[in-house]
Amino acid sequence: MGLTHVYPVVSRRAAGVSIGINLNTNNACNWACVYCQVPNLTRGSAPDLDLELLRAELDFMLSEATRGRFMETYVAEGLRRLNDVAFSGNGEPTSARLFEEAVNLAIAALEVHGLKGKIKLVVITNGSFALQPDVQRAFHAMASANGEVWFKVDRGRTEDIQRINNIHLSPGLILKRLAAAASACPTWVQTCMVTWDGAPPSGQEVDAYLDLLRQALVRQIPLRGVLLYSLARPSHQPEAARIAALPLPWLEALGARIEALGLAVKVTP
Repeated sequence: MGLTHVYPVVSRRAAGVSIGINLNTNNACNWACVYCQVPNLTRGSAPDLDLELLRAELDFMLSEATRGRFMETYVAEGLRRLNDVAFSGNGEPTSARLFEEAVNLAIAALEVHGLKGKIKLVVITNGSFALQPDVQRAFHAMASANGEVWFKVDRGRTEDIQRINNIHLSPGLILKRLAAAASACPTWVQTCMVTWDGAPPSGQEVDAYLDLLRQALVRQIPLRGVLLYSLARPSHQPEAARIAALPLPWLEALGARIEALGLAVKVTP
């Protein structure tokens, strides 16, 4: 369709269509997760944002989706349901200088099209900027518009986070950022588990991850639950040859352990 920021995705997990918003058109992110599907990923932040272009593209896509033209042309009959508008794309969306303005723009667009409160408004984030005042304000605004934060937590030890997300980050800082996000907007933890050199995550690795979730509950961070999944499409990162998808029974077994902590779990292979 030739759009810069807005794109439709048929989501098996959502059993419908998600309209994505890509603020990182320069393929830049402050993390470099080994499973990332973005080609030519670079370290950095989102570029300057043309809000009027984003407004026009989102209006066009919502019009297409609500009038059925896009659905009838591109989407299988059983999936012709608009599920959400999601800030995702090719990097960390909250790194955009005008992220708050973009969120308010999306909320206004949903209202114009009669969709505010009827479909979800999602931001998929690594949480790096969750403590910033403008991001906090954006999350609060999302909460009033049926919003959700999907907050990336892939591992529970600094060394495992370094290997999987290529960022030096302590579990304590993750919890601090997670608390800030969840206090502002309904928040799910989003976790990707993969094999490394043919082996699943070790027992110690899994225990540390579960302990981080346990600590979140002890601190009374109000989590909605955990979105647990594995590699769905090939990675475009240098570590691609070292990782692979985990089988569904492995994910379901981990999901059962997460549920035993008292958290809801949605498992996607």
